[in-house]
Amino acid sequence: MQEQQLVDEIARLVAEQLKNSVDVYNPADEIPIGISARHVHLSREDVETLFGKGYQLNKKKELMGGQFAAQECVTIVGTKLRAIENVRVLGPERIQSQVEVAKTDAIRLGLNPPVRQSGDLAGSAPIAMVGPKGVVYLKEGCIVAKRHIHMAPADAARYGVKDKQVVKVRFDSGRGGVFEDVVIRVDDTFTLEMHIDTDEANGLGIGKDKGILIK
Repeated sequence: MQEQQLVDEIARLVAEQLKNSVDVYNPADEIPIGISARHVHLSREDVETLFGKGYQLNKKKELMGGQFAAQECVTIVGTKLRAIENVRVLGPERIQSQVEVAKTDAIRLGLNPPVRQSGDLAGSAPIAMVGPKGVVYLKEGCIVAKRHIHMAPADAARYGVKDKQVVKVRFDSGRGGVFEDVVIRVDDTFTLEMHIDTDEANGLGIGKDKGILIK
């Protein structure tokens, strides 16, 4: 009898541990996903070098936070003169130009850019951009964007998270899996959306799937 009680107690403890280790699905924890392809952000000086004196970017599509996809594209060139054409420019202009690529793009270009949040460019990889009117060489400015979730303050309150908090997001997609080290970014201008790059989406077979936030 004592042996059976011991077996039952072990079974109960194991079941409890398994229950606590499983992330229970809750539709309220779903996060819409935006898959971000390679793109560039340009300074005023570099816009003029690439497209001409006094040139203004033309809006193609509105994005969150006052950003937009421009009609303009450039060619990006790595250190071994390997190039990728038709890379979209995003506006508005920034103080410092920046190129965001996926890791497979970087390999194609012969580069080894760090994984960084947007704007964190110190010590990042060099790259060149070619436009219809000129060429810009950046000594630093190429990064692989760190995956992150945009949220308005109301979204952050609803999910119980805060700006710069690091979370995990699970996907029950074609290949399934969990992305760790996902940064929360909160701003009044943001619309709820997790941003991953094309490599990350392809790796887990993510299309129109939604992620599940795990704190």
